[in-house]
Amino acid sequence: MTSATPTHHSGQGLSLKRQLLLWLLLPQLVLFLVGGALAYRIALKYAEKAIDQSLTQSVRSLARQVKPIGSGLLIDFPRAAQDIIEQDPTDRVSYMVSSPPGSFLLGNGKLPDPIGELQEPTREALLYNAKVDGKPMRVALLEVDYGDAASPQRMRVQVAKSLAVQRRLTTELIADMLAPLLLLIIALSALVYGGISRGLRPLRRLQAQLGDRNNQTLSDLSPIEMTQAPQEVHALAAAVNHLLSAVRRSLGQEKRFLNDAAHQLRTPLAGLISQTELALAEKEPQALRERLTKVLAGARRSAHLVHQLLSLARNEVEVDLQPLDVAALAREVARDWTPRALKAGIDLGYEGADHLILPGEAYLLREALSNLIDNALTYAGAGCEVTIRVQQHGDLVLLEVADNGQGISSADMPHVFERFWRASDVPGGCGLGLAIVAEIAQRHGGQARVLAAQPHGLQVQLWLPISHDAAAVS
Repeated sequence: MTSATPTHHSGQGLSLKRQLLLWLLLPQLVLFLVGGALAYRIALKYAEKAIDQSLTQSVRSLARQVKPIGSGLLIDFPRAAQDIIEQDPTDRVSYMVSSPPGSFLLGNGKLPDPIGELQEPTREALLYNAKVDGKPMRVALLEVDYGDAASPQRMRVQVAKSLAVQRRLTTELIADMLAPLLLLIIALSALVYGGISRGLRPLRRLQAQLGDRNNQTLSDLSPIEMTQAPQEVHALAAAVNHLLSAVRRSLGQEKRFLNDAAHQLRTPLAGLISQTELALAEKEPQALRERLTKVLAGARRSAHLVHQLLSLARNEVEVDLQPLDVAALAREVARDWTPRALKAGIDLGYEGADHLILPGEAYLLREALSNLIDNALTYAGAGCEVTIRVQQHGDLVLLEVADNGQGISSADMPHVFERFWRASDVPGGCGLGLAIVAEIAQRHGGQARVLAAQPHGLQVQLWLPISHDAAAVS
């Protein structure tokens, strides 16, 4: 049993230039052919009218040369008139006089009768197409009555002209008409080709600019410059620049994450290795237990650091904001942290709205509140109060975690949201919790603030817009 491998036809398909040429020039060719056919039909029609007029005059003139005398006919058809009718060998003209109709009296050839018998003499010339010796001809027929009431007679006069000249003249006329039109179409096609080539020039410059970046690293890619180009190319260049900016930002975040992880994990891992080596060298059970306790504490700090670093990296990507009851979320997070608060001797409570909807991402806001509560429970101290507040202020929602602990100095306030900055030497922290909170606030279109509580303590606030259109507080 064989399996088919999908193939990619990357080189197939017409280029944009060829597609434009095809869609612009092909209709011109179709219009040229259709116009030529219509012009031929129209010219043929007018040429037929000219022949009909000539034949009508000829058949009437010939009929006037045959004069009834009593019950007979006087044919006054001089040789000069016959020469005029037959003067052009290529423009074959045949004539015939018959009486009664169909009985040849005079002429230079036998001409076919019209379809159907004529009951009454024709007052106007009857025109019809016929074939003489296998060649198409146009025939004019005129019938007149003569004689008296006792012996009525009828005479038929026919003049036929070959259609070869008509068609030759029509062809020459169409050729004379279409030749300059064809030259105009060729000139127009050249202008279209030049215009398309000129119009696509910005795309070639864009391709060249992108090609010049093959040897650059993605993080060093500069924006594409398209100063003189159509609006569509500007939009394409802007989209490419936006993509390059997103790539640079993503690579920058990845690089920063790797640098942060390498820098922050080096020290605790070195400590874990050192403590493990000392533990292996210990002989006393009590000393070994103490070393292993330190190893466990170091491993927990490392795990906490990895969790914080991963949270920070996750927060730096775009988030999909959905309607979220942030008040219910805050109460749920408070319940999750209540056992630890009770163990630490801290009063953890909630104040604010019962329900409050805003566009948010539940996991990230839960992470932000957990970091704020974790910081408050870690640094406030036993006997303190920690309060979670959710309130609406106009178009903004306030998420606040406040404590009445010792707080931090006013000089340290500007640094609290910096990465790896710590205001206390209390073990367990890594200086990323509030940085993560600030990143989450930015991802929701808001911002984080820190204030000193009165009479003492700390308030960390998240101001978030209540709708996608609301502007973040400045």
